[in-house]
Amino acid sequence: MRRGKLRIYLGAAPGVGKTYAMLSEGHRRAERGTDLVVGFVEHHGRPRTQVMLRGLEEVSRRKMEYREALFTEMDVDAVLARRPAVALVDELAHTNVPGSRNAKRWQDVEELLRAGIDVVSNLNIQHLESLGDVVESITGVRQRETVPDEVVRRADQIELVDMSPQALRRRMAHGNIYQPDKVDAALSNYFRPGNLTALRELALLWTADRVDEYLQQYRSEHSIRSTWQARERIVVGLTGGPEGRTLIRRAARMAAKGSGSEVLAVYVARSDGLGLTSVSPKELAIQRTLVEDLGGTFHHVIGEDIPSALLDFARGVNATQIVLGSSRRKTWQYIFGPGVGATVARDSGPDLDVHIVTHEEVAKGRGLPVARGARLSRTRLIAGWLVAVAGPVLLTVLLTHVGGALASDSGPGFANEVLLFLFLTVVAALLGGLLPALGSAAVGSLLLNYYFTPPTHTLTIADPQNIFAIAVFVAVAVCVASVVDLAARRTHQAARLRAESEVLSFLAGSVLRGETSLTALLERVRETFSMDSVALLERESDVDPWTCAGSVGGGGGAPPPERPEDADVDMPVGDHMALALSGRVLPAADRRVLAAFAAQAAVVLDRQRLALEAERARELAEGNRIRTALLAAVSHDLRTPLAAIKAAVSSLRSDDVAWSPEDEAELLEGIEEGADRLDHLVGNLLDMSRLQTGTVTPLIREIDLDEVVPMALVGVPESGVSLDIPEELPMVAVDPGLLERSVANIVENAVKYSPAGRPVLVSASALGDRVELRVADRGPGVPDSAKDRIFEPFQRYGDAPRGAGVGLGLAVARGFVEAMGGRLAAEDTPGGGMTMVLTLAAAGRAPVGSGLPAQVTS
Repeated sequence: MRRGKLRIYLGAAPGVGKTYAMLSEGHRRAERGTDLVVGFVEHHGRPRTQVMLRGLEEVSRRKMEYREALFTEMDVDAVLARRPAVALVDELAHTNVPGSRNAKRWQDVEELLRAGIDVVSNLNIQHLESLGDVVESITGVRQRETVPDEVVRRADQIELVDMSPQALRRRMAHGNIYQPDKVDAALSNYFRPGNLTALRELALLWTADRVDEYLQQYRSEHSIRSTWQARERIVVGLTGGPEGRTLIRRAARMAAKGSGSEVLAVYVARSDGLGLTSVSPKELAIQRTLVEDLGGTFHHVIGEDIPSALLDFARGVNATQIVLGSSRRKTWQYIFGPGVGATVARDSGPDLDVHIVTHEEVAKGRGLPVARGARLSRTRLIAGWLVAVAGPVLLTVLLTHVGGALASDSGPGFANEVLLFLFLTVVAALLGGLLPALGSAAVGSLLLNYYFTPPTHTLTIADPQNIFAIAVFVAVAVCVASVVDLAARRTHQAARLRAESEVLSFLAGSVLRGETSLTALLERVRETFSMDSVALLERESDVDPWTCAGSVGGGGGAPPPERPEDADVDMPVGDHMALALSGRVLPAADRRVLAAFAAQAAVVLDRQRLALEAERARELAEGNRIRTALLAAVSHDLRTPLAAIKAAVSSLRSDDVAWSPEDEAELLEGIEEGADRLDHLVGNLLDMSRLQTGTVTPLIREIDLDEVVPMALVGVPESGVSLDIPEELPMVAVDPGLLERSVANIVENAVKYSPAGRPVLVSASALGDRVELRVADRGPGVPDSAKDRIFEPFQRYGDAPRGAGVGLGLAVARGFVEAMGGRLAAEDTPGGGMTMVLTLAAAGRAPVGSGLPAQVTS
């Protein structure tokens, strides 16, 4: 049985018209003769939606009772028994009433699809499971009803129902979405223009990504290699040279001109095993960090032919532009080929624009030559042997014809002929190294003897001088070949040592700075040695299995090795740890640097574990300090009100004394005061516990200070506080409950230390993008050295009486304020005393706290 097809109407917020669009599609299909039913549609009392239901067959709903209330849900069995071609199902993210066939409506839809029934449904962007945190940070509302992203991504069609925030608010104001009594609250909270704009952007971006997936799938299924310029993607070709930073910045500026543009930096490593000499690892790491800081992505691919690999990558990601740097080669080096830039521009075709960017390194050379000798590629070796074997033969044929044309037996002369053969030997040494040069010397000496020394066409030499000349030729050829090969090897060693020194210097710097994480270090190992995957393996003993402490994989899809025996290269680190690499076998010369990487990986792993242990130890020490202070508080500060309550209750229960009504009232008042003190102390202890465990989650919304501050002063004598909150102050972005508790603790502390007859002044003012609430007292004040200490838990300054509290009020206040993204600091009051300055973000502004993310929501 074929699986049904799913069509989803996606909206940014309630009321954009998803249900209306779904019903319109139902009418269109019904008019075409499609067997269609309404499985479940909730019109929410909207007249236009109710009208759209007319003329469509509705399957009766299933009635269910839950907690003495009657609910209706879609009857899946009835829809399956009806077996229509298409079913309309509203609110895909809906949670069914407990006791239903499935917990979620999307699971009901899955049953219909498996039965071969096509389904048309809808949902809002905030119901996608992966976007729950993002939506909560925007709106301040956590969506409890969510749908797994994979369910929506599997939909055969997704259509965005879009509407501008202004149009949606007008529809809301006209009563087309909610009942009139709910419109004002909705417009001032969830349906604020900023919220709707952010949700609309989320919906548009998510839909664009889904469209991009469809496009990639279609191009793959139809083997389309040409670029479709539906979206600007800029590929930057990097060589690892210093010009890469200029290219990345230029590409970022190009991408900034168009919304939605992407920058993809790619380094193509040769697959011929050039290893460390192919690139500067330090420079490549800097360029990787730069492109990621600019919002791009870095890619490391391996290819035999760099221009072809670069073009294949660009077409694979559907790129529209390629940015390359002008060649660093000197003029004479162009005899070896046109270069990567010219080749890419020639082969890119009409669908890819190639930009050649100039830079300061143009025509300055590539630095040290590519290593020779043991590191020569197969192409160079073949070329060297061709020159060594075929070159002397062709030269012999040429000299023989030249001699015949000159009608002279001597031709150019034996000395010149020897020099020409010697030249071929030098060329063979330059191309292929020592062995091709020796082969050229052997072939050249035989040809000289046979064709150019009398008697010719024999291996006999009549003239002793010719014997000496050929012997000198062989000796010079061997010496030249040895010198050229030695120079090439020294060049290779210099290039390798330079690369090794750069790697080790960067590695040592990261050790001293402590910046490198284990994942970043393993990724650098993979890039440096052009490997497919790298893993750091460890085990407790020789008989225990290997476990992976960290791993990275490349774009080739190769999984990291699980055992050192499974890897192409393994580097032991101690007795029970090894660095395992997959991709190719490294030469012995590279293992020295690999050993340094392996040792550093073990150090980084130990450092991470020590950091975790130190954090645990710090938490344990802090917890122990809190427990010690709590015990001290319980032993005295909590027992004092308990003792007073106990004494008052015992007195009231005593039969020996006849208490007057006034005495009983006084004792009851003492009980109430003691209970209030206990409640306050326990509340502060619980708040500090929440702060210590990190479980305080503020619900940020915009509110006026004059709505919160007066509520915080309840319980404080009116004569003890003077309030000055201007009405024209901007709204602040806070959690009202946390702000009220914070202000109450601050004011209580100020009143406690302020002398009688000197009320505490609570004032507020706006300063740019922030609002300051100042609580000033005329008490003894606090010296600068103790201003930070008074915010620590269980700290009481000076000679505060033991019964005045456990020293948690200001600590709780600062914790709550910082949790809301604000700041709380102490200053001296002019004329004596202390002023607590509470700084909050104005509505629509980022939190003033430097270390907290923006959470301004409605």
